[in-house]
Amino acid sequence: MYVADSRASKAPVSAEGAARYAVAGRRRAAVAPTVLALGAVSLVTDVSSEMVTAVLPLYLVTGLGLSPLGFGLLDGIYNGFSALVRLVGGHLADRGGGRHKWVAGLGYGISALCKPLLLVAQTLTPIGLILAADRTGKGLRTAPRDALISLASTPENRGRAFGVHRAMDTAGALLGPLVAFLILRATVDGYDAVFTVSFCVAVLGVLVLVLFVPGGRQEAGGGDGARPTLRAAVGLLRGRDLRRIAVCALLLGLATVSDSFVYLLLQRRLGVPDRWFALLPLGTAAAFLLLAVPLGRLADRVGRWAVFLAGHGALLVAYALLLTSWHGTALPYVVLALHGGFYAATDGVLMAAASEGVPEALRSSGLAVVQTGQALARFACSLLFGTAWTLWGDRAALAGAAGALLVCAVFSVVVRPKGAVAV
Repeated sequence: MYVADSRASKAPVSAEGAARYAVAGRRRAAVAPTVLALGAVSLVTDVSSEMVTAVLPLYLVTGLGLSPLGFGLLDGIYNGFSALVRLVGGHLADRGGGRHKWVAGLGYGISALCKPLLLVAQTLTPIGLILAADRTGKGLRTAPRDALISLASTPENRGRAFGVHRAMDTAGALLGPLVAFLILRATVDGYDAVFTVSFCVAVLGVLVLVLFVPGGRQEAGGGDGARPTLRAAVGLLRGRDLRRIAVCALLLGLATVSDSFVYLLLQRRLGVPDRWFALLPLGTAAAFLLLAVPLGRLADRVGRWAVFLAGHGALLVAYALLLTSWHGTALPYVVLALHGGFYAATDGVLMAAASEGVPEALRSSGLAVVQTGQALARFACSLLFGTAWTLWGDRAALAGAAGALLVCAVFSVVVRPKGAVAV
Protein backbone atom coordinates (compact mmCIF):
# COMPACT_ATOMS: atom_id res chain seq x y z
CA MET A 1 0.00 0.00 0.00
CA TYR A 2 1.10 3.58 -0.50
CA VAL A 3 3.43 4.67 2.31
CA ALA A 4 4.42 8.26 3.13
CA ASP A 5 6.84 7.53 5.97
CA SER A 6 9.37 10.08 4.80
CA ARG A 7 6.90 12.88 5.55
CA ALA A 8 5.59 11.46 8.80
CA SER A 9 5.90 13.44 11.99
CA LYS A 10 7.73 11.96 14.97
CA ALA A 11 5.09 13.30 17.33
CA PRO A 12 2.36 10.86 18.34
CA VAL A 13 -1.00 11.36 16.67
CA SER A 14 -4.44 9.88 17.20
CA ALA A 15 -5.74 7.03 15.08
CA GLU A 16 -8.27 9.37 13.47
CA GLY A 17 -5.59 11.94 12.69
CA ALA A 18 -3.34 9.27 11.22
CA ALA A 19 -6.17 8.07 8.98
CA ARG A 20 -6.81 11.61 7.73
CA TYR A 21 -3.09 12.10 7.10
CA ALA A 22 -2.84 8.85 5.16
CA VAL A 23 -5.80 9.76 2.93
CA ALA A 24 -4.37 13.23 2.32
CA GLY A 25 -1.03 11.70 1.39
CA ARG A 26 -2.66 9.37 -1.10
CA ARG A 27 -4.60 12.23 -2.67
CA ARG A 28 -1.41 14.24 -3.18
CA ALA A 29 0.07 11.37 -5.14
CA ALA A 30 -1.59 10.94 -8.52
CA VAL A 31 -0.60 7.27 -8.65
CA ALA A 32 0.74 5.31 -5.68
CA PRO A 33 4.21 3.70 -5.92
CA THR A 34 2.63 0.28 -5.38
CA VAL A 35 0.56 0.75 -8.54
CA LEU A 36 3.66 1.65 -10.55
CA ALA A 37 5.60 -1.33 -9.19
CA LEU A 38 2.75 -3.71 -10.00
CA GLY A 39 2.50 -2.11 -13.42
CA ALA A 40 6.16 -2.92 -14.04
CA VAL A 41 5.57 -6.55 -12.99
CA SER A 42 2.58 -6.81 -15.31
CA LEU A 43 4.50 -5.19 -18.17
CA VAL A 44 7.31 -7.75 -18.00
CA THR A 45 4.93 -10.67 -17.43
CA ASP A 46 2.71 -9.65 -20.32
CA VAL A 47 5.68 -9.60 -22.69
CA SER A 48 6.11 -13.27 -21.78
CA SER A 49 2.46 -14.33 -21.88
CA GLU A 50 1.56 -12.41 -25.04
CA MET A 51 4.49 -13.92 -26.89
CA VAL A 52 2.77 -17.26 -26.40
CA THR A 53 -0.75 -15.95 -26.93
CA ALA A 54 0.24 -14.34 -30.23
CA VAL A 55 1.48 -17.57 -31.80
CA LEU A 56 -0.71 -20.10 -29.98
CA PRO A 57 -3.78 -19.96 -32.31
CA LEU A 58 -1.64 -20.49 -35.41
CA TYR A 59 0.52 -23.11 -33.69
CA LEU A 60 -2.51 -25.15 -32.64
CA VAL A 61 -4.69 -24.77 -35.74
CA THR A 62 -2.01 -24.76 -38.45
CA GLY A 63 0.93 -26.45 -36.80
CA LEU A 64 -0.89 -29.20 -34.88
CA GLY A 65 -4.00 -29.33 -37.09
CA LEU A 66 -6.66 -28.78 -34.41
CA SER A 67 -10.24 -28.13 -35.54
CA PRO A 68 -12.03 -24.91 -34.51
CA LEU A 69 -13.89 -26.98 -31.89
CA GLY A 70 -10.64 -28.35 -30.47
CA PHE A 71 -9.12 -24.89 -30.47
CA GLY A 72 -12.26 -23.52 -28.82
CA LEU A 73 -11.83 -26.07 -26.02
CA LEU A 74 -8.22 -25.13 -25.44
CA ASP A 75 -8.95 -21.41 -25.74
CA GLY A 76 -11.74 -21.80 -23.22
CA ILE A 77 -9.33 -23.52 -20.84
CA TYR A 78 -6.74 -20.80 -21.42
CA ASN A 79 -9.15 -17.96 -20.72
CA GLY A 80 -11.60 -19.54 -18.28
CA PHE A 81 -9.81 -22.13 -16.17
CA SER A 82 -8.47 -19.42 -13.89
CA ALA A 83 -12.04 -18.88 -12.71
CA LEU A 84 -11.80 -22.09 -10.69
CA VAL A 85 -9.00 -20.72 -8.50
CA ARG A 86 -9.62 -16.95 -8.40
CA LEU A 87 -11.72 -17.26 -5.27
CA VAL A 88 -9.00 -19.39 -3.71
CA GLY A 89 -6.34 -16.80 -4.52
CA GLY A 90 -8.48 -13.97 -3.21
CA HIS A 91 -9.31 -15.87 -0.04
CA LEU A 92 -5.68 -16.83 0.66
CA ALA A 93 -4.57 -13.21 0.27
CA ASP A 94 -7.26 -11.85 2.61
CA ARG A 95 -7.04 -14.72 5.08
CA GLY A 96 -3.30 -14.29 5.36
CA GLY A 97 -3.67 -10.84 6.85
CA GLY A 98 -2.36 -8.89 3.90
CA ARG A 99 -0.25 -11.45 2.05
CA HIS A 100 -1.47 -10.20 -1.31
CA LYS A 101 2.06 -9.90 -2.68
CA TRP A 102 3.07 -13.45 -1.86
CA VAL A 103 -0.09 -15.08 -3.18
CA ALA A 104 0.32 -13.06 -6.38
CA GLY A 105 3.97 -14.13 -6.54
CA LEU A 106 2.97 -17.79 -6.30
CA GLY A 107 0.64 -17.30 -9.25
CA TYR A 108 3.30 -15.58 -11.34
CA GLY A 109 5.76 -18.36 -10.54
CA ILE A 110 3.39 -21.16 -11.60
CA SER A 111 2.70 -19.46 -14.92
CA ALA A 112 6.42 -18.98 -15.55
CA LEU A 113 7.16 -22.68 -15.01
CA CYS A 114 4.52 -23.67 -17.59
CA LYS A 115 6.23 -21.91 -20.50
CA PRO A 116 9.05 -24.43 -21.16
CA LEU A 117 6.60 -27.34 -20.89
CA LEU A 118 5.02 -26.22 -24.17
CA LEU A 119 8.25 -27.30 -25.85
CA VAL A 120 7.46 -30.98 -25.29
CA ALA A 121 3.66 -31.02 -25.62
CA GLN A 122 2.37 -32.04 -29.06
CA THR A 123 -1.18 -33.32 -28.50
CA LEU A 124 -4.44 -31.93 -27.17
CA THR A 125 -4.37 -33.50 -23.69
CA PRO A 126 -0.91 -32.39 -22.48
CA ILE A 127 -1.31 -28.95 -24.02
CA GLY A 128 -4.65 -28.61 -22.26
CA LEU A 129 -3.09 -29.58 -18.92
CA ILE A 130 -0.25 -27.10 -19.35
CA LEU A 131 -2.63 -24.29 -20.26
CA ALA A 132 -4.81 -25.20 -17.28
CA ALA A 133 -1.79 -24.94 -14.97
CA ASP A 134 -0.77 -21.62 -16.53
CA ARG A 135 -4.25 -20.21 -16.00
CA THR A 136 -4.23 -21.54 -12.43
CA GLY A 137 -1.30 -19.23 -11.84
CA LYS A 138 -3.18 -16.34 -13.41
CA GLY A 139 -6.22 -17.10 -11.28
CA LEU A 140 -4.17 -17.05 -8.10
CA ARG A 141 -2.51 -13.71 -8.85
CA THR A 142 -5.22 -11.58 -10.44
CA ALA A 143 -7.46 -10.78 -7.46
CA PRO A 144 -4.59 -10.12 -4.98
CA ARG A 145 -2.89 -7.86 -7.51
CA ASP A 146 -6.08 -5.87 -8.19
CA ALA A 147 -6.75 -5.69 -4.47
CA LEU A 148 -3.32 -4.12 -3.95
CA ILE A 149 -4.09 -1.53 -6.62
CA SER A 150 -7.49 -0.78 -5.08
CA LEU A 151 -6.12 -0.52 -1.52
CA ALA A 152 -3.30 1.76 -2.66
CA SER A 153 -5.76 4.21 -4.28
CA THR A 154 -8.47 6.54 -3.09
CA PRO A 155 -12.05 6.22 -4.42
CA GLU A 156 -11.59 9.51 -6.27
CA ASN A 157 -8.65 8.30 -8.39
CA ARG A 158 -9.21 4.54 -8.45
CA GLY A 159 -10.23 4.49 -12.10
CA ARG A 160 -7.07 6.37 -13.01
CA ALA A 161 -4.91 4.01 -10.92
CA PHE A 162 -6.35 0.96 -12.66
CA GLY A 163 -5.95 2.76 -15.99
CA VAL A 164 -2.25 3.40 -15.34
CA HIS A 165 -1.70 -0.21 -14.34
CA ARG A 166 -3.58 -1.53 -17.37
CA ALA A 167 -1.63 0.82 -19.64
CA MET A 168 1.67 -0.53 -18.32
CA ASP A 169 0.31 -4.07 -18.57
CA THR A 170 -0.69 -3.41 -22.16
CA ALA A 171 2.73 -2.03 -23.02
CA GLY A 172 3.93 -5.56 -22.35
CA ALA A 173 1.09 -6.93 -24.45
CA LEU A 174 2.24 -4.64 -27.25
CA LEU A 175 5.85 -5.78 -27.04
CA GLY A 176 5.09 -9.50 -26.66
CA PRO A 177 3.68 -10.16 -30.15
CA LEU A 178 6.42 -8.00 -31.68
CA VAL A 179 9.11 -10.06 -29.95
CA ALA A 180 7.37 -13.27 -31.06
CA PHE A 181 7.21 -11.99 -34.65
CA LEU A 182 10.91 -11.16 -34.68
CA ILE A 183 11.83 -14.55 -33.20
CA LEU A 184 9.70 -16.40 -35.78
CA ARG A 185 11.43 -14.54 -38.62
CA ALA A 186 14.93 -14.97 -37.21
CA THR A 187 14.95 -18.64 -36.18
CA VAL A 188 14.37 -22.00 -37.80
CA ASP A 189 12.52 -23.64 -34.90
CA GLY A 190 10.47 -20.50 -34.30
CA TYR A 191 7.84 -21.84 -31.91
CA ASP A 192 10.40 -23.52 -29.64
CA ALA A 193 12.42 -20.30 -29.50
CA VAL A 194 9.32 -18.27 -28.63
CA PHE A 195 8.44 -20.59 -25.74
CA THR A 196 12.03 -20.53 -24.41
CA VAL A 197 12.39 -16.74 -24.47
CA SER A 198 8.91 -16.43 -22.93
CA PHE A 199 10.05 -18.50 -19.94
CA CYS A 200 13.12 -16.32 -19.36
CA VAL A 201 11.08 -13.13 -19.45
CA ALA A 202 8.47 -14.60 -17.06
CA VAL A 203 11.20 -15.35 -14.51
CA LEU A 204 12.31 -11.71 -14.73
CA GLY A 205 8.74 -10.62 -13.92
CA VAL A 206 8.73 -12.73 -10.75
CA LEU A 207 12.02 -11.16 -9.66
CA VAL A 208 10.64 -7.65 -10.17
CA LEU A 209 7.65 -8.52 -7.97
CA VAL A 210 9.81 -9.90 -5.17
CA LEU A 211 12.28 -7.01 -5.20
CA PHE A 212 10.13 -3.94 -5.84
CA VAL A 213 6.52 -4.52 -4.77
CA PRO A 214 5.97 -3.64 -1.08
CA GLY A 215 4.85 -6.52 1.12
CA GLY A 216 3.64 -7.09 4.63
CA ARG A 217 0.56 -6.91 6.77
CA GLN A 218 0.14 -3.16 6.34
CA GLU A 219 -1.19 -3.84 2.84
CA ALA A 220 -4.42 -5.21 4.18
CA GLY A 221 -7.23 -2.99 5.23
CA GLY A 222 -8.83 -5.15 7.79
CA GLY A 223 -10.04 -2.30 9.95
CA ASP A 224 -13.75 -2.58 9.19
CA GLY A 225 -14.51 -5.73 11.18
CA ALA A 226 -15.22 -8.01 8.18
CA ARG A 227 -13.84 -11.54 8.57
CA PRO A 228 -12.03 -12.84 5.46
CA THR A 229 -13.95 -16.06 4.83
CA LEU A 230 -15.24 -17.50 1.56
CA ARG A 231 -18.79 -17.33 2.90
CA ALA A 232 -18.33 -13.65 3.71
CA ALA A 233 -16.95 -13.01 0.20
CA VAL A 234 -19.91 -14.70 -1.50
CA GLY A 235 -22.22 -12.95 0.97
CA LEU A 236 -21.12 -9.62 -0.51
CA LEU A 237 -23.45 -10.41 -3.40
CA ARG A 238 -26.36 -9.63 -1.07
CA GLY A 239 -25.48 -5.99 -1.71
CA ARG A 240 -27.60 -4.84 -4.64
CA ASP A 241 -24.97 -2.86 -6.51
CA LEU A 242 -22.21 -5.46 -6.33
CA ARG A 243 -24.69 -8.20 -7.25
CA ARG A 244 -25.80 -6.28 -10.31
CA ILE A 245 -22.20 -5.63 -11.33
CA ALA A 246 -21.39 -9.33 -11.04
CA VAL A 247 -24.51 -10.44 -12.96
CA CYS A 248 -23.98 -7.96 -15.78
CA ALA A 249 -20.27 -8.84 -16.07
CA LEU A 250 -21.23 -12.52 -16.30
CA LEU A 251 -23.89 -11.98 -18.97
CA LEU A 252 -21.70 -9.72 -21.08
CA GLY A 253 -18.86 -12.23 -20.76
CA LEU A 254 -21.10 -14.88 -22.31
CA ALA A 255 -21.16 -12.83 -25.53
CA THR A 256 -17.49 -11.76 -25.56
CA VAL A 257 -15.65 -13.69 -28.26
CA SER A 258 -12.06 -14.39 -27.24
CA ASP A 259 -9.21 -12.41 -28.74
CA SER A 260 -7.82 -15.44 -30.57
CA PHE A 261 -11.06 -15.97 -32.46
CA VAL A 262 -11.20 -12.29 -33.42
CA TYR A 263 -7.70 -12.55 -34.90
CA LEU A 264 -8.52 -15.79 -36.72
CA LEU A 265 -11.64 -14.15 -38.19
CA LEU A 266 -9.59 -11.18 -39.38
CA GLN A 267 -7.00 -13.48 -40.93
CA ARG A 268 -9.67 -15.39 -42.85
CA ARG A 269 -11.47 -12.25 -43.99
CA LEU A 270 -8.30 -10.57 -45.27
CA GLY A 271 -6.11 -13.54 -46.15
CA VAL A 272 -3.34 -12.45 -43.76
CA PRO A 273 -0.21 -14.62 -44.33
CA ASP A 274 0.77 -16.86 -41.42
CA ARG A 275 4.04 -15.00 -40.84
CA TRP A 276 2.13 -11.77 -40.14
CA PHE A 277 -0.48 -13.31 -37.87
CA ALA A 278 1.49 -12.62 -34.66
CA LEU A 279 1.26 -8.87 -35.39
CA LEU A 280 -2.54 -8.70 -35.20
CA PRO A 281 -2.61 -8.42 -31.37
CA LEU A 282 -0.43 -5.32 -31.69
CA GLY A 283 -3.42 -3.31 -32.94
CA THR A 284 -5.52 -4.25 -29.91
CA ALA A 285 -2.64 -3.61 -27.52
CA ALA A 286 -1.80 -0.22 -29.05
CA ALA A 287 -5.38 1.03 -28.72
CA PHE A 288 -5.60 -0.33 -25.17
CA LEU A 289 -2.33 1.39 -24.24
CA LEU A 290 -3.39 4.76 -25.62
CA LEU A 291 -6.90 4.72 -24.15
CA ALA A 292 -6.53 3.00 -20.76
CA VAL A 293 -5.53 6.07 -18.74
CA PRO A 294 -7.87 8.59 -20.46
CA LEU A 295 -10.86 6.26 -20.14
CA GLY A 296 -9.95 5.48 -16.52
CA ARG A 297 -9.93 9.19 -15.70
CA LEU A 298 -13.16 9.66 -17.65
CA ALA A 299 -14.76 6.87 -15.63
CA ASP A 300 -13.79 8.66 -12.40
CA ARG A 301 -15.49 11.83 -13.62
CA VAL A 302 -18.60 10.78 -15.53
CA GLY A 303 -19.36 7.34 -14.11
CA ARG A 304 -17.71 3.96 -14.34
CA TRP A 305 -20.74 2.01 -15.46
CA ALA A 306 -21.37 4.33 -18.42
CA VAL A 307 -17.79 3.88 -19.63
CA PHE A 308 -17.98 0.12 -19.04
CA LEU A 309 -21.10 -0.22 -21.21
CA ALA A 310 -19.68 2.09 -23.88
CA GLY A 311 -16.75 -0.30 -24.17
CA HIS A 312 -19.11 -3.15 -24.99
CA GLY A 313 -20.74 -0.89 -27.55
CA ALA A 314 -17.35 -0.54 -29.25
CA LEU A 315 -17.00 -4.33 -29.28
CA LEU A 316 -20.44 -4.68 -30.86
CA VAL A 317 -19.42 -2.31 -33.66
CA ALA A 318 -16.27 -4.42 -34.22
CA TYR A 319 -18.43 -7.55 -34.58
CA ALA A 320 -20.70 -5.75 -37.03
CA LEU A 321 -17.74 -4.71 -39.20
CA LEU A 322 -16.48 -8.29 -39.31
CA LEU A 323 -19.93 -9.40 -40.49
CA THR A 324 -20.11 -6.90 -43.35
CA SER A 325 -18.76 -7.46 -46.85
CA TRP A 326 -16.27 -4.59 -46.47
CA HIS A 327 -12.72 -5.71 -47.30
CA GLY A 328 -11.02 -2.32 -47.33
CA THR A 329 -7.44 -1.84 -46.16
CA ALA A 330 -8.72 0.12 -43.14
CA LEU A 331 -10.81 -2.79 -41.83
CA PRO A 332 -8.16 -4.43 -39.61
CA TYR A 333 -7.10 -1.08 -38.15
CA VAL A 334 -10.66 -0.07 -37.28
CA VAL A 335 -11.58 -3.47 -35.84
CA LEU A 336 -8.43 -3.73 -33.74
CA ALA A 337 -8.80 -0.14 -32.51
CA LEU A 338 -12.37 -0.87 -31.39
CA HIS A 339 -11.20 -4.12 -29.82
CA GLY A 340 -8.51 -2.32 -27.82
CA GLY A 341 -10.95 0.43 -26.88
CA PHE A 342 -13.28 -2.23 -25.50
CA TYR A 343 -10.60 -3.48 -23.12
CA ALA A 344 -9.53 0.03 -22.11
CA ALA A 345 -13.13 0.89 -21.17
CA THR A 346 -13.92 -2.34 -19.32
CA ASP A 347 -10.97 -4.18 -17.77
CA GLY A 348 -9.74 -1.82 -15.05
CA VAL A 349 -12.99 0.16 -14.97
CA LEU A 350 -14.93 -2.93 -13.86
CA MET A 351 -12.53 -3.51 -10.97
CA ALA A 352 -12.71 0.16 -9.95
CA ALA A 353 -16.51 -0.01 -9.93
CA ALA A 354 -16.62 -3.28 -7.99
CA SER A 355 -14.17 -2.00 -5.37
CA GLU A 356 -16.71 0.50 -4.06
CA GLY A 357 -18.95 -2.23 -2.65
CA VAL A 358 -16.22 -4.36 -1.03
CA PRO A 359 -14.74 -3.77 2.46
CA GLU A 360 -10.95 -3.64 2.68
CA ALA A 361 -10.63 -6.89 4.65
CA LEU A 362 -12.45 -8.71 1.82
CA ARG A 363 -11.17 -6.64 -1.10
CA SER A 364 -9.24 -9.45 -2.79
CA SER A 365 -12.01 -12.04 -2.25
CA GLY A 366 -14.76 -9.66 -3.32
CA LEU A 367 -13.06 -8.70 -6.57
CA ALA A 368 -12.42 -12.41 -7.18
CA VAL A 369 -16.17 -13.07 -7.01
CA VAL A 370 -16.79 -10.65 -9.88
CA GLN A 371 -13.80 -11.91 -11.85
CA THR A 372 -14.85 -15.54 -11.38
CA GLY A 373 -18.29 -15.00 -12.91
CA GLN A 374 -16.82 -13.14 -15.87
CA ALA A 375 -14.08 -15.73 -16.45
CA LEU A 376 -16.52 -18.64 -16.33
CA ALA A 377 -18.77 -16.84 -18.81
CA ARG A 378 -15.89 -16.28 -21.24
CA PHE A 379 -14.90 -19.93 -20.88
CA ALA A 380 -18.44 -20.91 -21.89
CA CYS A 381 -18.37 -18.42 -24.77
CA SER A 382 -15.19 -19.96 -26.19
CA LEU A 383 -16.73 -23.43 -26.13
CA LEU A 384 -20.01 -22.25 -27.66
CA PHE A 385 -18.32 -20.13 -30.31
CA GLY A 386 -15.94 -22.91 -31.31
CA THR A 387 -18.85 -25.35 -31.56
CA ALA A 388 -20.96 -22.94 -33.60
CA TRP A 389 -18.03 -22.23 -35.94
CA THR A 390 -17.50 -25.96 -36.51
CA LEU A 391 -21.19 -26.65 -37.15
CA TRP A 392 -22.38 -23.54 -39.02
CA GLY A 393 -19.32 -21.52 -40.02
CA ASP A 394 -17.58 -18.44 -38.69
CA ARG A 395 -20.10 -15.83 -39.88
CA ALA A 396 -23.09 -17.57 -38.30
CA ALA A 397 -21.17 -18.00 -35.04
CA LEU A 398 -20.18 -14.32 -34.95
CA ALA A 399 -23.73 -13.19 -35.81
CA GLY A 400 -25.01 -15.19 -32.84
CA ALA A 401 -22.42 -13.64 -30.55
CA ALA A 402 -23.28 -10.13 -31.76
CA GLY A 403 -26.99 -10.69 -31.14
CA ALA A 404 -26.32 -12.04 -27.66
CA LEU A 405 -24.04 -9.09 -26.85
CA LEU A 406 -26.72 -6.60 -27.91
CA VAL A 407 -29.34 -8.25 -25.69
CA CYS A 408 -26.99 -8.42 -22.70
CA ALA A 409 -25.92 -4.79 -23.16
CA VAL A 410 -29.54 -3.59 -23.17
CA PHE A 411 -30.20 -5.63 -20.02
CA SER A 412 -27.14 -4.08 -18.35
CA VAL A 413 -28.37 -0.59 -19.18
CA VAL A 414 -31.72 -1.33 -17.55
CA VAL A 415 -30.34 -2.86 -14.33
CA ARG A 416 -27.29 -0.62 -13.97
CA PRO A 417 -25.93 -0.44 -10.40
CA LYS A 418 -26.49 3.06 -9.06
CA GLY A 419 -23.55 2.83 -6.72
CA ALA A 420 -21.14 2.28 -9.61
CA VAL A 421 -22.22 5.28 -11.63
CA ALA A 422 -20.30 7.98 -9.83
CA VAL A 423 -17.89 8.41 -6.96
